[in-house]
Amino acid sequence: MSEQNRLEPGDQAPKFSLPDADGNTVSLEDYRGRSVVVYFYPAAATPGCTKEACDFRDSLAVLNDAGFDVLGISPDKPAKLAKFRDDQGLTFPLLSDEDRAVMTEWGAFGEKKNYGKIVQGVIRSTFVVDQEGKIATALYNVKATGHVERLRRDLGL
Repeated sequence: MSEQNRLEPGDQAPKFSLPDADGNTVSLEDYRGRSVVVYFYPAAATPGCTKEACDFRDSLAVLNDAGFDVLGISPDKPAKLAKFRDDQGLTFPLLSDEDRAVMTEWGAFGEKKNYGKIVQGVIRSTFVVDQEGKIATALYNVKATGHVERLRRDLGL
């Protein structure tokens, strides 16, 4: 597999402004002064992505109480994100990166192995961005199931 951008703790988080499920623009800069979990997932309403989103939903109160907001980013169109949000009762912003430019900049899109073949796609990844906009945690190739629990453990929550 080829080398691609990978963010490391201490790096400045790449800025972004993306439409949410309702078409409103959400920017990373909107969260300045708060810590934010930014996670990238391949497709709304698929089994793994649904499990992951519901795990974030179910942990949201604990994360919020500890000062962490959550943003989910996928290449889905806003209308699909709205349906996914409503179907699953998700209470955090889902953002649309249709051209995958933000994913690419964060190292969450590129070559990956899928059933033994090398393909281009979304690399399921989770980041914690600190209050100053720097990467505190960068996790690539996370599993859909169990990774929110691991993140909570790593954050001491």
